[in-house]
Amino acid sequence: MRQLMMVERIMYVDAKTPLNCVFTAKINGEISEENFRVALDKIQKKHPLLRSKIDKSKKYPVFVEEKEIAAIPLRIFERKTNEDWLSESEKEWYRIFEEAKKPLAQLVWVKGQHISEILLVMPHCICDGTSLVTLMREILAVLDDPYVELGSYQTFNSVNDFLLADFNLKKKKRKARFYLMMAKLFFLTQRKSKKRNLGKNYVIHWKLNSETSKKITEKCKANRISVHALLCSVFMNSFQEIKGKQAKRKVISPVDVRHFVPEIQQDHLFAFAPTVELSLQKGNQDILENSKYIKKDLLQKIENMEARELLWMGEQMHPIVERMISMLKSSNGGHDITLSNMGKINIPNDHKNFKVESIISPTVAFPWLNSNTLVTTTFNQEMDFTFMSNEDFLSKEDSVKIKNKAMDLLIS
Repeated sequence: MRQLMMVERIMYVDAKTPLNCVFTAKINGEISEENFRVALDKIQKKHPLLRSKIDKSKKYPVFVEEKEIAAIPLRIFERKTNEDWLSESEKEWYRIFEEAKKPLAQLVWVKGQHISEILLVMPHCICDGTSLVTLMREILAVLDDPYVELGSYQTFNSVNDFLLADFNLKKKKRKARFYLMMAKLFFLTQRKSKKRNLGKNYVIHWKLNSETSKKITEKCKANRISVHALLCSVFMNSFQEIKGKQAKRKVISPVDVRHFVPEIQQDHLFAFAPTVELSLQKGNQDILENSKYIKKDLLQKIENMEARELLWMGEQMHPIVERMISMLKSSNGGHDITLSNMGKINIPNDHKNFKVESIISPTVAFPWLNSNTLVTTTFNQEMDFTFMSNEDFLSKEDSVKIKNKAMDLLIS
């Protein structure tokens, strides 16, 4: 048993609000239902969070490992079109994982004669992007060979497990009390807004072929910029072009916490991803110059990031989590979009019994007012994008315009 971390509580939202990630792999070949059951059983035995439920009877919610947890459900849907995965993903956004003895995960098999899509569905409060990739890689490995062993690991008990010996608890507690007091004062001065995300959530999905994707990486190498910095630059510019004065010229980018806390291993489920805010240079509209500026700014912010302290400090903020959630649901935010570049996906293309044709970037329907989110992945030398928002905050028509403008800038 352990209490949900602050960020897990934010992503949990509450018992009635779904906030799920859906990660999709498209495969070519034959798979047996029996092997699916074996794969789901093995990942559940490996990962403690897949044997856990959320107990809401305490002051703050806690994860409790269930001794008699049910198997991870497999839902099979007959594949009729190439877009079935999309409509099934949208259904799964709204699944509530609250049934007694049922795990915090679901698998959907969009089953075709030769082509199938596998949709992994999990509440965001137990996973980040790396977790989704790990689970999909493990599922595919066991689907191909049911005798593959995945091992197991012990989960942490609290964020105190990640603190180093030189962590000055007395000094940090004073700092935390000050931050908590300032946060409470901030919320006291804020008028409660009745604005909410009531529009229809949507996703726009597209893929760049390997030739175009290669040109982008070569362009980045030639100009000594990162793909991530270029993506940030082109999307901020595109928001400014389409939204004019409403554009914020800022993005939020999550960073994999495992870079800073190696005890959280690559194949462990974990939900906390520290974020950095990145912006365009004042008075500069040049895409490449802004990319250089963003790359330098990002590297500096990552270098200065104290991820262990952030984890610990978050735990001191539990008294104001509900106010944070309320603000996310009603605030326009100070950024244009949350941009998550997951990079090259570490999943093999070829297996003995099937081929992974493509990976579709994760989709999610945030309940926040500003739910603008872009996720990008690269698999088989092809860049893939999912762009999500809701009609009340950003119309789908404007999203398409922003996407088209960004791709023009990216490829030019």
